[in-house]
Amino acid sequence: MSCPTVVAYSMSKAAIDHFARSLALYLAPKQVRVNTVNPGIIATKIYEGAMPKDDVPAFFENFATIYPTGRIGQPEEVAKSIAFLASSESSFTTGVQLLLDGGFHLTRADLPSQ
Repeated sequence: MSCPTVVAYSMSKAAIDHFARSLALYLAPKQVRVNTVNPGIIATKIYEGAMPKDDVPAFFENFATIYPTGRIGQPEEVAKSIAFLASSESSFTTGVQLLLDGGFHLTRADLPSQ
């Protein structure tokens, strides 16, 4: 995500991705794979700690409008992606940043106001 109101967040995400790529190169000779999963808004209870519980459904609906898929992600989608990357089915995958953001990274949409 690139947005002037979340500079520190964006920088930390980029640092983790770059660290994972570097670590993937470093550990590849030892047959250790390193990948990252970068989810967008996922329907979890973490948002209940950041805002009143009654506001969460509207928050999700508001964000869904800026996702090309028209919805936010579900925890099961993230879990299945992680399980795939951890499995032998992805044995030739390393140094990958898997975006699970409903296509948000393809847009130039501004974040909805809170």
